[in-house]
This record gives sequence, C-alpha cells and structure tokens, in this order.
Amino acid sequence: MRHGASAPIRPGEQFPTLDGHGDPELAPEGVAQAQLVAERLRSEQVDAAFVTGLARTVQTAQALGLPATEVPELREVFLGEWEAGEFRIRVNTADELALRVITQQRWDLIPGAESMESFAERVRAGLEKVVATTGSGRIAVVFAHGGVIGEACRQATGSEPFAFVINDNCAITRLVRFGNGRWLLRSFNDTAHLVPSSPSDHGSAMVNAAASGSDGRQITPLPQTRRR
Repeated sequence: MRHGASAPIRPGEQFPTLDGHGDPELAPEGVAQAQLVAERLRSEQVDAAFVTGLARTVQTAQALGLPATEVPELREVFLGEWEAGEFRIRVNTADELALRVITQQRWDLIPGAESMESFAERVRAGLEKVVATTGSGRIAVVFAHGGVIGEACRQATGSEPFAFVINDNCAITRLVRFGNGRWLLRSFNDTAHLVPSSPSDHGSAMVNAAASGSDGRQITPLPQTRRR
C-alpha cells in the first residue's frame, strides 16, 4: 500500500534526504489517512509488515501498531538532480522535461536519475526479500511508494511502465505470489476505507503530470505540491 499524504514543498525549499532520497514526513491529512487504513487492516490477516525506511512509510505503518521490517530496496525511484522535492515543483509548473518523463514513461530522462532497468531490478529484489521473510501461505503489508507500487504491478502484469504509477495515498493494492514465482495483481488502488471527506493528495506530482498528458492540456500551478 502507498504511504499517507506527505508534507508540501514550495519553490526554494528542499526536503531532508535519506541516502539521497527525499524524505518528507506525513502531512496532517496523511496521518489521518494512516489511521483509516490501520482501522481497516486490523480486521484482516496481517502476518508481517514492511517499510522502506523513508519517514512517510514508517509513520504510516506506526498507526497499525505492528513491528515493521525495513526493506530499503523498495524506496521510491531515485530522481537524481530532481530529488528533495524538485520533481514535484517541476511537475507543478508544467516543466517540459517533467512532462516528457510522464509521456515517454522513463524516469531516467531526469539528469542523474536511476535507470529503468536498475529500478526494476531493485524492486524485484525487494519483493523477493518480502516473500522470503514472510513465508509461504502468509500475508504481508508493505508500506511503499507510488512509483514502486506501479513498478510491482508492471512486473506482475507486463503492462506499460507507467500504467499503474497513479495510485492514491493509503490505497491498498493486492499482489499474490505463487509457488512457481508468478505474480498476480488481484486488486489495485482500493480506497474503500478512505471516507469521502478524507483529504486526498490533490497535489500529487504523478497525478498532475498525468493530467497534463500528451494532449496539450496545461496544469494549473498549485501553491503546494505533494510527493508521489
């Protein structure tokens, strides 16, 4: 599942970083979302919990109250020179290269960003670590990131690279791993636990970029933007 909505960024600011990755904390609405998804998960079987080590996943997981294992391989895609909030700002201002990243479905158009191949292999390794740690016939919850969830779904379905990168904060995506190594995407972006009045991540960089698309529409710049 994706973490709760994270703190906003404004031009001229930067997020703290962890091993080069932007590391904002949850926004107040993200804390509220975490409580809602925790309430739902308490009624379901959860045998193991995992976080990526970035604050927004750790804080989302805390609401569930279970010990969580860190899997740094499942941290968000590394955006090179556009880390620490720069990607959000560029998408929010309809930066030409930022929109090309979305329309061409390649993170590595960003200077210094992780290659698509490296990201795919890293996510694959992280998922294998989760499977090995959890064990057969058991259910794990992984508190992760929009790009990572999108890549995991791509690997399960053989879709285009960015087919699943737009997923909501604290939405649940269910993947099943079979004994032969095959993955099945059982459900995607389940938000039934997020009541209509629950604040959504309207400033999501991924959502804004996709909304501009390749049809020439323009983004209306927002005063704040939020992390993928």
